[in-house]
Amino acid sequence: MLEINKFNKIITANWKLNGTFEFIETYFKNIHSKVSIEANVCGIICPPSIYIQNCSSIISPLYLGAQDCSKYESGPYTGEVSATMLKDNNCNFCIVGHSERREIFKIKDKDVNKKSEILINKGIIPIVCIGETLEEKNAGLTKNILKKQVINSLPTNASINSVIIAYEPIWSIGTGMTPTYEEISNIHLFIKKDIQNYENYKILYGGSVKSNNAKDIMNLENVDGVLVGGSSLDSLEFVKILNS
Repeated sequence: MLEINKFNKIITANWKLNGTFEFIETYFKNIHSKVSIEANVCGIICPPSIYIQNCSSIISPLYLGAQDCSKYESGPYTGEVSATMLKDNNCNFCIVGHSERREIFKIKDKDVNKKSEILINKGIIPIVCIGETLEEKNAGLTKNILKKQVINSLPTNASINSVIIAYEPIWSIGTGMTPTYEEISNIHLFIKKDIQNYENYKILYGGSVKSNNAKDIMNLENVDGVLVGGSSLDSLEFVKILNS
């Protein structure tokens, strides 16, 4: 398993349901020619699973991640992709519990927990996503929701060396809306310090991250990096974020 504690910042690109062979070729040409990533920065690309193998041989100096994995290790589960398969394709990371998986595909905390447990056992670092809806935020339930998600989603074999948490307020994803920097800092502080038995995990912020706000967000106390969605599809935009 990769030693994540050696990295000061972790910058993750989630391509979601996007990409072609031509896109990948152009994308990495720009990455290789323009990126000047520092040794203490961990850059991660999470392509659709069908393109993981294509990215594997050209991913350096970045690392390879997946967007999800099965809660089953093997068996009669048509269409699923196992943690073992991801490991065979040189994945060091895997996003689990992304808000779109929770909302559209009805993934529950218990499913995130099981997936994370299997990933850790296979030497892959799960990036466990948590976040509140706008309704929950407006009702003052943000901290209660996040605490419940952390406690229920992280498995018993989780540790600060084997799991990354990503805070992605659901109301901010793809909307152009972001919390204030003070709100981001305060929520990250809450997650790092106030959830018993889960203190000091690395925490990424996700939600409308762009090159014009990424540096300021990553400079906030208690923010260990960013999870980038739509902006990561523009290789030049993502290079700016990596170089920031």
